[in-house]
Amino acid sequence: MSRLSKLDEENLAPDARAFLDALNSGPRGRIGLIGPFGVWAHAPKIGQAAQAFGGAVRFQTKLPERIKEIAICTVGAHYKAKFEFAAHGPMAIAAGVPAAAVEAIRLGADPDFADPADRASYRVAHELLLEHRLSDATFADAKSRFGEAPLIELVTIIGYYCMISLTLNAFDVALTSRMTDPFP
Repeated sequence: MSRLSKLDEENLAPDARAFLDALNSGPRGRIGLIGPFGVWAHAPKIGQAAQAFGGAVRFQTKLPERIKEIAICTVGAHYKAKFEFAAHGPMAIAAGVPAAAVEAIRLGADPDFADPADRASYRVAHELLLEHRLSDATFADAKSRFGEAPLIELVTIIGYYCMISLTLNAFDVALTSRMTDPFP
């Protein structure tokens, strides 16, 4: 993180320590102060709310992982959020998204999906990012494929990852040593 002071995990203020403890004991495992979490430790009340909300949208939805990861990668690529795409590109592939589709998303190209649900996830994210709303056709297709509650979850995931991407970009969050820069 080049724009914020580096925090020492061993010497955090009590509220930042509580944030880190909650983060590390949640569904992400012991993630530590990387990515947006390193930013939010500087504002732990916001961080606590953001990480709890993020845990809900990532781990407590009815959507299949690949559907979520397509949307997350689409958001990360749209914002050229290096950390986000470097983290979630491999997660998308592990969730069953074809590597060629992940690469197309990274490049800003239209991915070719064999599965209509995958295509619907991409279309929802893509239209919201570019048009700031959904066409009637995209809405109807996504609602018929996912149902109302999962479509609400998908739109919420997209919004959450917009916040993540903007946070990462605003504070110029560095990649970890295990990540490859997707947008050099």
